[in-house]
Amino acid sequence: MSPLSEIRKYLESAAQSSLDDIYAIDPHSLQLVGVLVDGAEAQIADHPLDDLLQALREPEARELLDAVPMELAVADISHELHTINRYFGEFRLLMVGRGSGRVLLVMRDSQAFSRHILHVLNEGANLSALISNAPGVVYQAHMSRDGVMGFLYLSDACKPLLGEDAEVLIANPDIFLALIDEEDRGAYEKNVSQSAHSLSVLNWTGRFWMQAWQDTKWINLRASPRKMPDGTVVWEGIMTNITQSRREQQAIRQSHEKLARLSAQMAQIKEKERLRIAQEVHDDLGGNLTAIRLGLSSIIKRLGPGQEALLTKAKQLEAIVDDTFEATHRIASDLRPNVLELGIVAALEWQAAQFVDKIGIPCEFVCNHAEVDVSTDHAITLFRICQEAMSNIAKYAKANHVEVTLEATLEEIVMQVIDDGVGIAPVDRLKANAFGISGMAERAVALAGQCRVQAGKQGGTIVSVSLPLQPVNIEAAG
Repeated sequence: MSPLSEIRKYLESAAQSSLDDIYAIDPHSLQLVGVLVDGAEAQIADHPLDDLLQALREPEARELLDAVPMELAVADISHELHTINRYFGEFRLLMVGRGSGRVLLVMRDSQAFSRHILHVLNEGANLSALISNAPGVVYQAHMSRDGVMGFLYLSDACKPLLGEDAEVLIANPDIFLALIDEEDRGAYEKNVSQSAHSLSVLNWTGRFWMQAWQDTKWINLRASPRKMPDGTVVWEGIMTNITQSRREQQAIRQSHEKLARLSAQMAQIKEKERLRIAQEVHDDLGGNLTAIRLGLSSIIKRLGPGQEALLTKAKQLEAIVDDTFEATHRIASDLRPNVLELGIVAALEWQAAQFVDKIGIPCEFVCNHAEVDVSTDHAITLFRICQEAMSNIAKYAKANHVEVTLEATLEEIVMQVIDDGVGIAPVDRLKANAFGISGMAERAVALAGQCRVQAGKQGGTIVSVSLPLQPVNIEAAG
């Protein structure tokens, strides 16, 4: 069957479309070989296309025509040509046929072309098989100049996916809109509007309620828009059912949330256990050591002349007790720093001073308030995260200066630990053994906050912690 006969066949099936003249061009010689006007063959001489043919002879356009694969039954090259020269924007150009029998079809309006393209080609059966086996609904949507949406084509997979026949949705597009969950409908309309305005790819996922099946499906719509000469917008794309993957993602997310809550509970339990041990070390061990110290002092006072050996031994034991006192005090302080009783500002200021004394790196502490009234959990969380951040700086950063800042508002409290060291690479934050970083994040999450570890703009690393100033009951949340 000749190309013109095929075009005529297409026009018969698209009698209600708004197609204007159609031109057939030899893609090799770029000569006009046929013209159809209102479905009837017309004289080529009466319908010159000199400007278009000259534009197609430009090297970039010529190269694009030659690059269309010979095995494609149909290839829409309108967008690619429009990218080369905006003049092509008023046309729809399709390469039809295979091998040496190909012809370039040029139309000024192809509003219904995608719906009937199978009737244009002798090889339409192959294209039909391709669409039938696509993993979803192949569709073409249309938006009029006044913003009314409708469908021009929906493949046969429409019924299994949406529960409605394609003909029903094409005739009444409001049914499709009604299928979208009320909570997601606004996002769908917003995304479609943005895609039409910017001609960007539509990529939207939402829930569809299937009344007949009493079930909800997650469906992804992905389509590319084109602006038509009459000001309307046409999308071609595919709808796919992603319910299974979405449910798996939700299950994974819920699992992560449970683990985060469990980790937060473990952190609270650990802090309580630390406090208990610190109190026992201070009260029991400290008390016993005090008794031993007093006893040794009493013995030393009673040792007289000629008992130098016993006196030396007693003083050695006294020195050991004093060292044990210091070790006990250090251990108790590490388990539960007494400085926290003075408030979070004093605690962080003390920690910065300790960092300077022990590591020898200048550390500056800045706060926008003389004191910040926070809960015990907030204070412990900020103190421990700062402690971990400074430990990492001492081990890895090779920094010359450290700054700790604390800012409090009526809604939240924000702490930053900033260094000018070698910085942290993104891969380091994802390491399986990055327990310190994950521990900081989990402590923040336990109080409905967040902790971010990122590279500084001018090098170094920034640890940022933000916590809402409303205490969170983790046990209740769990």
